[in-house]
Amino acid sequence: MRKASRLFEIIQILRLARKPVTAAEIAETLEVTPRSIYRDIAALQAMRVPIEGERGLGYVLRPGFDLPPLMFTIEETEAIVLALALLARTGDEELKAAARRVNQKITGAVPGPLRQAFQSQALHAWGTVAAPPPAIDLAMVRRAIRDEQKLALDYRDELGRASERTVRPLALIYYSEHAMMVAWCELRQDIRNFRADRVEHCEPVDDFFHGEGNDLRQLWISGWKMNADRPLEAEDA
Repeated sequence: MRKASRLFEIIQILRLARKPVTAAEIAETLEVTPRSIYRDIAALQAMRVPIEGERGLGYVLRPGFDLPPLMFTIEETEAIVLALALLARTGDEELKAAARRVNQKITGAVPGPLRQAFQSQALHAWGTVAAPPPAIDLAMVRRAIRDEQKLALDYRDELGRASERTVRPLALIYYSEHAMMVAWCELRQDIRNFRADRVEHCEPVDDFFHGEGNDLRQLWISGWKMNADRPLEAEDA
């Protein structure tokens, strides 16, 4: 087990313990030597984690100590780093900015050994970066999904046919080349997929579908699973 992961696990063990825990007991749980635990506890104390105790008697975490709101193993930290990097490939400018803020917040919250994983720039996501769609704000679509608010949009399909739709947005799917909005189309009375780069205008309307979003998503997911061998594409107008 890497040192950063051990430090995290030691804090977790002490948090949950109802009595002092000896270095030998911690070492047995983590499958390392007691000597390694002594060094790790000294490192945590140097980082101002309020661990009290001594060899032979055991260690406790001082009552009232608040851990940082987010604590991860090194593998979990690397997963977050890569996920945030993948967000940079979407055409959603608000999500990309949010990813940068998340990175900064977590970097400031976690202990030093984990902070290195965020600052090392050792993990990267490579590939096509989607351009922001010219006529639809993906942040607005995400808000409409959360608020269960209908959207009015002008749409042009693959054959160039134009139509006006009122839709109930249910989900956004981010591909490397573009984003796709899944929505209940009131014109077709069915679920349709709309490529964001084919939307010519989109705005929220003063009408909502409160309480219907989850049921409609389940309907979409059920149909998607039934056609799992068929790629998800934008529907014809």
